[in-house]
Order: sequence, then C-alpha cells, then structure tokens
Amino acid sequence: MIRVIPLILAVALFMEQMDSTVIATSLPAIAADIGTEPIALKLALTAYFVALAIFIPISGWMADRFGAKNIFRLAIFVFMLGSLACSFSYSLETFVISRFFQGIGSSMMTPVGRLLLVRSTPRNELVSAMAWLTVPALIGPLTGPLIGGFLTTYLSWHWIFWINIPIGIAGIILAGIFLNVPDARNPRPIDIVGFVLAGVAFSGTVFGLSVVSLPALPLIYGYLTLSVGVTSGLLYLMHARRTKFPLLDPALFRHKLFRSSITGGSLFRIGVGAVPFLLPLMLQLGFGLTPFQSGAITFISALGAIASKFIAERVYAWFGFPRTLAFAGFFGGVLIAVQGLFTAATPAVLMMAVLLLGGVLRSVFFTGSNAIGYADVDDDEASQATAIVAVCQQLSVAFGVAVAGGILEMSTRLRGSELALLDFQIAFFVVGGLSTMASFIYWRLPPDAGSNVSGHKRAAIEKE
Repeated sequence: MIRVIPLILAVALFMEQMDSTVIATSLPAIAADIGTEPIALKLALTAYFVALAIFIPISGWMADRFGAKNIFRLAIFVFMLGSLACSFSYSLETFVISRFFQGIGSSMMTPVGRLLLVRSTPRNELVSAMAWLTVPALIGPLTGPLIGGFLTTYLSWHWIFWINIPIGIAGIILAGIFLNVPDARNPRPIDIVGFVLAGVAFSGTVFGLSVVSLPALPLIYGYLTLSVGVTSGLLYLMHARRTKFPLLDPALFRHKLFRSSITGGSLFRIGVGAVPFLLPLMLQLGFGLTPFQSGAITFISALGAIASKFIAERVYAWFGFPRTLAFAGFFGGVLIAVQGLFTAATPAVLMMAVLLLGGVLRSVFFTGSNAIGYADVDDDEASQATAIVAVCQQLSVAFGVAVAGGILEMSTRLRGSELALLDFQIAFFVVGGLSTMASFIYWRLPPDAGSNVSGHKRAAIEKE
C-alpha cells in the first residue's frame, strides 16, 4: 500500500497541477471563441489562483471537521464541476467565474491529499511515499503546454477541461475503495476572523503578484492589492498570537525542520515556478518554435522527475536530508541558470539533457523537502502543517513568476527595445541564483536531521 495510496492521491493532484498550466497554451483559441482578447483571459488565470489563496487556509479545518477522505473526494467533484462550467463558458465573465469555482475544488485537493498521505504512512516510509506523490507536481506544469497545444490544435480547447472528467471519476472511485485511512476528527472552532484576514492576505498577495507579472489590468491595481495583502498578513499574525485556535498556527514554525522545509522549499520553488513561464516563451518567441515543439522539449524534464523516484529513498537513507538537499538545491538552481545560456543554435539534444538532469535534481529536492518538514511535526498538527505548506507553495510560485515577469519588463525598458534573448538570459540567471540559496538553509542543519524519516542512521549502521 506504500505506493497505492500516493499514486491514487497523485491522480487527482496531477489533474490539478496540469490544469493550472494547460490553459496558458489555449488562451488565444478560447479568447477567439468567446469573443474577447487573450490578454483579458489572464483574469481567468488570476481568478483560479485567488480561489486557491482564499480557500487553502481553511482546508485543514475542513479535513478535521468533516473527515479528510470525505473532503478529498468532494474536492475532486467540485473540480470536475468547475471543469464542465469552463468548457461551456460563452463569455469572459462566465469563464472567469467558472475558473474561480474550479479553483475552490483545487484548493482542497493538494493539502488534504498530502494530509491523507502523512496520516496513512509511517514516518520511516514517508520519503518513499512523498517520492511518488511529488511526481504530479513536477510533471503537470511541464506536460500542460504540450497537452494543451495538442488538444487545441487538433481537437478543440474544450477538451482541455473535458479530460478532467474521466480522471476525476476514477480518482473518486479509487479513493473510496483504497483510502482506508484513520480519520481522527478534531472539530476545533473555526477562526472566522482569521479566515477573513488570511483570505485577504493571500488572495491580495497572489492577485497583486499575478497582475504585476502578467499585466491584464493597470499595474496600479497590482501594487494596491499587494499592499492590502501584505497589511492583512501582518494583521493576521497579530490576531493568531491572541486567539486560542488560529486558522493557521504560526507556532508550528517553532519546529526547526518544518521551518527549514518552508524556507528552503520556498526559495527553491521561486526558480522552479518561473521556468514554466520563461522557458516556453523563450523557445517560442526567441527561437521561433511552435507551442507543440517547445512542449516536446520541456517534457523531458518530467521523465527526469519520474526516474528520480527510484533513487530518492536510497539517496536520503545513505546521505541524510541536509547534505542531499543542499546538493540538489544548489545544482538544481545552477541548471535553472544554465537555461539562460540556450540560444537558437543550441542543439535540442543538449537542451533536453540539461532539462533531464534538472528534472532529476528538482524531484529529489522536493521529495526530501516535503518529507523533512513532517519529521518534527506531531500527527495532531499535520492538518495545520499541510495547509501552511500549500499556501507557501502557491505564494512562492506566484512570486517566482512575478520576479521573472518583472525582470523581463525591466530589462526591455532599460534597453528601450522589444523582448529579446538577453532579457530571458538575465531572468534565468536571477531566478536560478535565488534557487541556489535554498542549499544554505539545509547545509546549516545537523547531518542527521530528520533521520527518523530518512532512515539515515539505520543505513549508517547497516554499512558498518
């Protein structure tokens, strides 16, 4: 069952992760069909991420109150309804509302799915389970442009939403059969004030970063909502310290390994989140490739992610969390920066080799980063931990895209010309450098940190 449960959860998570990127390739076709401009449809992308930001914080309370398995299956159902609504949208307004509704379902799938995994897996088997669960988070953003380009080109854009229906049905049925997880419920009171403040904080931050990085509205709206989001975040921290049952408890950051996992994972995810935004643009605008051709090149990174599943558990058992995470974080960031050296004359095989190795290192990194965060977290704190992890993931990805988009805009303005290869090179170097900083977070930890999860001590004894 160590692989059955994470693979069932991964089906739903893959559907969510792929959907968040697949739409980007199809925006021109959707815009033409519903009678609007492609740039206006950026609002649909933003609406989706805003829904995630609002409802992820409450996912932990929902799982504790109504049962994690029930909420996970309900989340898949809501996501399916949102997909159907998107496919039948006939205007900009209906499409934006449908994407928001779809985002509500998506907001519960990731944190609740991870909570089910943590509760059903012994700590000493968590690395292996996380290795299989990490696959969709890495494959989805990479296969999204490829699948979206294929379906839109050869069928119609409606299929990018219709394919979610059979996948979702399979996920609900399999979860009902195989997810026999201990469902200890903790009906703690809901923190209404915290929910409002957290919702405004995270949605304002995500919306602001989205507008700044992908301007579909005047930039002033992005800066204003970003300011509101940051202010609400500070107010939430003040509120959480005074309330008995905060929605997201900052006290969890007293755990050193959980704190390191959040900090290091967020830094590394800045670069990883920027790549699906930067690389297809560079391949298409800079090198003149079609969406399908660029997707075929970036897809190789997903194969690297899959390949790493067979070595991750053994590597962490032999070398431990801190050293392996430091190595994977540093060289994974370097390989992100190396993509800035690509030119139109670079052989496709060489680009794919860099992306393949980068996919292996990123997958190894996230497998360990996700697992070490639960090494010093109690089971009764797991629901809070998964919600905090999910929120930080969304914020760091949004920040990565915002940084990349901001660098492209700033570089073009300083040069006084249109977007060129140099602008992409600068962006890749910066986000790659930010990702390498994650290695220093983990290098400072004791070599045996999280050994109860990684099995590092056990492996050392066996070697003797």
